Amino acid sequence: MLQIHRVYYPREIDDDVTHRTGAGWMKWRLASGLLCDKRVPPKLKGKFYRVVVRPTILYGAECWPVKTSHVQKMKVAEMRMLRWMCGHTKRDKIRNDDIWDRVGVASVKDKMREARLRWFGHVQRRDTNAPARRCESLAMDGFKRGRGRPKKY
Repeated sequence: MLQIHRVYYPREIDDDVTHRTGAGWMKWRLASGLLCDKRVPPKLKGKFYRVVVRPTILYGAECWPVKTSHVQKMKVAEMRMLRWMCGHTKRDKIRNDDIWDRVGVASVKDKMREARLRWFGHVQRRDTNAPARRCESLAMDGFKRGRGRPKKY
């Protein structure tokens, strides 16, 4: 019998994304003494951010069936942190790419995709009889896709 431990519905993902961004902000506040210090070089701040804050935000994200709205929420939170680290606001009109280059950090969207692909590789290397692999060959009898454009998952 195939058992699925947790079924994600879009509402639960919204809650998870909100929780993880909140946890990331808590870590960021704990480290804000270093991250907002003008005497610390931006590259070092970026390194610290990548090691402490980002793993907190992306914890468990490889299993989420994310929508573009979830990615956008994570991206907004990350950019607010990075701008604050650099001492800039949205009013300064500095492009996100410039902030990422200055701090030496990649986009959270790319990192989420990388984590999902890494997890997919682990699943693909498992035995074909493993529960994670058995659901690849499940046949959905009587299932018909709805009309219209598919959702952006």
